[in-house]
Amino acid sequence: MSAELAVVIPALNERQHLPALLRDLTQARAGASAPIHIVVVDGGSVDETATLAEPLADQVIHSPMGRARQMNAGAVATQSPGLWFLHADARLEPGIIRSVLETLHQGHVWGRFDLRLDGTHWMLPVIAASINARSRLSGVATGDQGLFMTRAVFDAVGGFPDQPLMEDIAMSAALKDKAGPPACCKGPLGTAGRRWEANGVWRTIGLMWWLRWRYWCGADPRVLARQYHQETV
Repeated sequence: MSAELAVVIPALNERQHLPALLRDLTQARAGASAPIHIVVVDGGSVDETATLAEPLADQVIHSPMGRARQMNAGAVATQSPGLWFLHADARLEPGIIRSVLETLHQGHVWGRFDLRLDGTHWMLPVIAASINARSRLSGVATGDQGLFMTRAVFDAVGGFPDQPLMEDIAMSAALKDKAGPPACCKGPLGTAGRRWEANGVWRTIGLMWWLRWRYWCGADPRVLARQYHQETV
């Protein structure tokens, strides 16, 4: 019998963060009310990501690089009726798996969590609060917020669009059009604030808003992805 919930984690050179998430998941599912299957999808890491994941995940598979491709590959590799997509640097609060299962059991077909940005900069809680508020108002979520959904609705929208940036935004928009806004679970779901701390808080905020505005105006995600990688470390 397949697990009720598959946790799909796309990873690329994440040896620093992935083991901590996998340990969180191992501990969290010990008290879960249903079987949980953990799938790591490696996109061609040149560090020890896949090796470190082997003893901690139920399944480690390989796919072409690209978060959307990796998440779709992870979903295809399981038969679970519930899917939860986590970034490799996510950190879990106690009871968070129970929140996913309960939300799906209540009839919601997709949802996300409030976000907590982990780091030392004083602006990180403010940024997280603004992301959470924007998500509640817009009904659109980012991948950092731990998108979860039924397999049925995942299949109905065709999975994540094969694009190198904003795949989470596009997926949220498709899910919202198909099934309405997401269930908003408080969590919070932790994630590393490394992007903001490494590249500068205000610079990163400006870059992300600029890229998102250009995306909504119809810019090619491949062009936006090149600019994003040129501007970040």
